[in-house]
Amino acid sequence: MFKSILLPVDLNQQGSWAKALPAAIELAQDFKAQLHLLSIVPDVGMSIVSQYLPKDFEKKAVGDAGAALQTFTNENVPAGLKAKSHVAHGVVRTEIVSSAEKLGCDLIVMAPHRPEVIDILISPKTNYVVEHFKGSVLVVRN
Repeated sequence: MFKSILLPVDLNQQGSWAKALPAAIELAQDFKAQLHLLSIVPDVGMSIVSQYLPKDFEKKAVGDAGAALQTFTNENVPAGLKAKSHVAHGVVRTEIVSSAEKLGCDLIVMAPHRPEVIDILISPKTNYVVEHFKGSVLVVRN
């Protein structure tokens, strides 16, 4: 049923992947699907902020995120599973949707919120993804 699955991963927030990663792996194995792990480096944004950072800050941050995500993928995804890691740069919610579309994903598996938000809520980021992605979205609750 699913051929390509996207899992957004915030390596600084275990809640973004602790329950969603096993679900994504199981679905990828069951459907023999490609699993894409995505980490997003937020855009620094306004020049008032970026002027205080080194000129190559975002480029270095993207490179560091890519290396960290590859290590995470190697350590947490079974060897026989087709998996690729990707890093995007920008607004998290829009990058999840646009990356899924660019990669041809038909399912996004994600956690509903940051760990500090109560379980009954779906964050604006998750809500945006559910509303704007044309494929299926599985929200894995803790």
